[in-house]
Amino acid sequence: MEDCIKNSVEEISTDSPYLLFLKAASLLPISHYFLGLTFILLVFLYNFLEIHFFNDFFTAFRGQSVSLSFNSSSQIYQQVVSKCQILHGRYLSTPWLSSPHLQTAFLSFFGRPPVFRYRRQLFHTTDGGTIALDWLMNFDVMEVGFQVNDEVPREDKNPIMIVVPGLTSDSESAYIKHLAFKMAKRGWNVVVSNHRGLGGISITSDCFYNAGWTEDLRKVTDHLHSQYPEAPLFAVGTSIGANILVKYLGEDGVNIPIAGAAAICSPWDLLICDRFINRRLVQKFYDRVLTIGLKGYALLHQPIVSRLADWEDIQKSRSVRDFDNYATRVLGKYESVDTYYRRCSSANFVGNVAVPLLCISSIDDPVCTREAIPWDECRANENIVIATTEHGGHLAYFEGLTAKSVWWVRAVEEYFGILQSSPLIHRKKEMQILSSTSPLESSIDHAPYLNVTEDGLVTAVADEPTINPHIVQNEHHMVPSNEEDEDKHKTVGRASLTDGTPWPSERDMNSSIMGPVRKCIDQLSRQSRKTIWMLAYIAIVTTWPLVGPALLLFFKKKFRNVLRISEKR
Repeated sequence: MEDCIKNSVEEISTDSPYLLFLKAASLLPISHYFLGLTFILLVFLYNFLEIHFFNDFFTAFRGQSVSLSFNSSSQIYQQVVSKCQILHGRYLSTPWLSSPHLQTAFLSFFGRPPVFRYRRQLFHTTDGGTIALDWLMNFDVMEVGFQVNDEVPREDKNPIMIVVPGLTSDSESAYIKHLAFKMAKRGWNVVVSNHRGLGGISITSDCFYNAGWTEDLRKVTDHLHSQYPEAPLFAVGTSIGANILVKYLGEDGVNIPIAGAAAICSPWDLLICDRFINRRLVQKFYDRVLTIGLKGYALLHQPIVSRLADWEDIQKSRSVRDFDNYATRVLGKYESVDTYYRRCSSANFVGNVAVPLLCISSIDDPVCTREAIPWDECRANENIVIATTEHGGHLAYFEGLTAKSVWWVRAVEEYFGILQSSPLIHRKKEMQILSSTSPLESSIDHAPYLNVTEDGLVTAVADEPTINPHIVQNEHHMVPSNEEDEDKHKTVGRASLTDGTPWPSERDMNSSIMGPVRKCIDQLSRQSRKTIWMLAYIAIVTTWPLVGPALLLFFKKKFRNVLRISEKR
């Protein structure tokens, strides 16, 4: 017995430790290896897919609070957002969709949209393009009949909500249907402005849409405003549609018929999003999926696209950037892809937004990164409120055990409902009327920078004032707008001289010259007392180099005369 133990010890001591490990491993059942590999795979997928189920479990599925960012003096927050219970509550994603990637994938493949049919209206642009406007009326939410080119009642004065879909999306997308059905149930009329070439409509011109193409939205909005002038207009943009909407709001400023807007999961800065979508492996998967969708869009309109761009290069595209380089940049006539991204990014226009705007974004958005959100620019604008959540994915935001509800749709519904009944809507109408009837209105109070021209007029550097040409024509007798008006004044003067009409006196000429100046000062004085004090300060500072020495010389002479009289006495 002792000899056997000695022999086994000698064999173990002579074997390699690796051989001993393999011998021990061979004694384990195969099922244990399967369980171990399964556990490793689950841990990898849990981190790769950014699943947060256990985080929600340990917090008793209470969800995460919504973070709001706004200007401290924002009236939109004080009068509207502060009354929104959903934005001041918590968001808890569906437990079996506790991942931004699962949420986004579920939205793309399932979505569970409500069942209804639109009423289609074709809108033709001035360049020959065709846009499909899909209507969902408040009284049609329970009907299933589809009617092509059915007219919307002109006497209907209910609020109208314009929806701008995302990239390669149309009115049939699940999230668009969720929003349209929810707002129609509330009593609103919803119109989805499909992008050119989408919604089953062919391209009828050489113009295509892109991330910064705001002309179609502008034309559609003006058309709806002219058709239904009594109905307040609201707008919602999603993904690329949100970028287009915010850019349009910033371009037009106050002179816009939209009363309120919401931007959902906007990319904000296209250049940053382009870098982000090529950073990690999972983001590259989204990049590939979006590229397939863009190539499919180009394939639908191959006859026109191949005539304007190199079709072989488009087919070779392996990323969104490649497609934008070979197709979007060429069709939009941009010098380079980066130039296209910079010029079309809505982050450059948020400072000029003059309507109530609610922006909703998810921190874990797998497509539009939080790094692109212009936090400081939005906080500087009193008309913008940003609501961010920790989870939600890209346009998904499913909630509840059955995932039939979309959180951001409920938030937008509540926000627009409170905004519609707030005094901000009436105030915006007064601002539009004032801006359209007062061409001499100063914008000094709207910008911290001033500019003093050679003729002494004080203007703001921020925005160039827009002058109505009809008003200039009506008031040409006061201030000539161009050389033709000056020639008219000369000819009128000669005619009055030959007809024997007496030449105007010097007092009349002074009054005619001082008339517009007095009018400008009167309008400036109506703005605020701060403006008058600022003008007085500027006048003193600018005229002191001339007035100061003159006053000093004047007082010296006075004192000399007084001294001489006192000496004589």
